[in-house]
Amino acid sequence: MNSVKLAMTDSERRKAANVRTALVFATIAAVFFVGIIVAHAYGGPLVGVAVMGVAVLLFLAFAIGRNLRNK
Repeated sequence: MNSVKLAMTDSERRKAANVRTALVFATIAAVFFVGIIVAHAYGGPLVGVAVMGVAVLLFLAFAIGRNLRNK
């Protein structure tokens, strides 16, 4: 078998990082919209706050875990 080493250039790394950042921001926006819709559907502001709190905690856990894994 022929081993091929794939090396990413600086522009490819930057593009991949930009795509990851865009996905994170899109996910955050989607969670906010879902939280607002759920809060209106169930009629309570507590539901909206709970959805936002869970979203923030999951985002922080994901971000911190990802940084710990890369080091």
